[in-house]
Order: sequence, then C-alpha cells, then structure tokens
Amino acid sequence: MAQSNTAANVKNVVLVHGGFVDGSGWEGVYKALKKEGYNVTVVQNPTNSLADDVAVTKRTLAAQDGPVILVGHSYGGVVITEAGNDPKVAGLVYVAAFAPDKGESVSALIKDPQPGAPVPPILPPRDGYLFLDKAKFSASFAADVSEEAAAFMADSQVPHPETWPPFPCRAGTRTPRSLGERAFLPDARAPSPGPGSCAIRSSARQEMAPRTTPGSCRAGAPAPQ
Repeated sequence: MAQSNTAANVKNVVLVHGGFVDGSGWEGVYKALKKEGYNVTVVQNPTNSLADDVAVTKRTLAAQDGPVILVGHSYGGVVITEAGNDPKVAGLVYVAAFAPDKGESVSALIKDPQPGAPVPPILPPRDGYLFLDKAKFSASFAADVSEEAAAFMADSQVPHPETWPPFPCRAGTRTPRSLGERAFLPDARAPSPGPGSCAIRSSARQEMAPRTTPGSCRAGAPAPQ
C-alpha cells in the first residue's frame, strides 16, 4: 500500500508540469536532481482533461522500478493529488501548486481575487483554444527564469481547449496525509513573483498551505514553469 512507503531514501522522482506549458519547463529541476543521483522522469500531459492527465501520470508511475516522489507545479498539483493514491507513491511535493481537497474545484481556488491582485492573463478564445498573453507571460508565469527562457515558453505555449481549460476541473479524491505531502510556495521575500504566482492568488495559497508541510522557494533557484 502507498501508506507503507517512506519518502526517505526514495531515488525515483516524477515531475508533473502545469498548464499552458509542457515538461521542458522542469529542465532546471531535472538537471539538479540528476546531479544528486536521482532517477527523474518528466510527465508530458496532454492537458485535454484531468482524467487523461492522471492516466498518463499513472502510466509513468507504473514504469518506475520502486517508490516514487511525485511532484506537481501549478495545475500539476491537481494531477498529483488524483494520481497520488498509486501504490508506488511515497510522497507528494506541491511546488507553487494547487492542492485541492476532495470535490474542490480549481476554479473556486482562483475566483474572487483581491482588488489589484494579479490574475492569469488568459486571452479570449481563439478558434476554440485558450492562450496566455505573451506580453504578460514572463511577469505572470515565468518570473524566476531568464527573459530568453520566458520568451521561448510564451512562444511555445500548449493551447487549452475552450471547453476544458485547466481550471474548472475537480479533484475526486484526496491522497492520505500520511504520504508525507510537502508544499513549496514562492517566498514572499523574493524580489519577483514566484512561478505561476498569478495563477494561484495569495489567499488561495494561504488556504491550501495548512494541508501540507510548508517550505519556500526563492527566486534564482531552478524553477518549474
């Protein structure tokens, strides 16, 4: 059973990306973990539906040769919450990610932002698909990486169907807290917003933080997008 696994000495790490980007945003984290001797796999979610993304993540877990630390960023937090009941999962790590409770919609976690608070710069649908405003992409979604890297991600966005953006989905289950969940949130002392900070309003981060063991990430560290 998953609860019998321990996060200590686990050498397999699976990384799950957020919305509007693909797994290449994990490159800096991938390289750092590989340098430390971990076996690292990056999931490439189709982002057509939550069910599809969970299925792809579980197939990746099935290919691992032992217990796994499952890591999600932004919308990827919803995916790892659903996939986290897999027997191979020894622990969950939420990096500036949604950590929904059972039945909780992501749309509820981003609605009603405080006046003046940054919001995801989602453009009106184009031919049935959603994109982020390229001019605002770096500041809202990739503040911790170089301008060159942010520009590349803005120009290589993964479109989301208008009928299924990454926000109205629901987490149907909640992984047992005994798995050793840990959240790494953007550090308020950092000189710039953390990655994906506009996608998750600050009050929502504060609401979700008690559900995990909090940590922080600073600008300048290899950050997922």
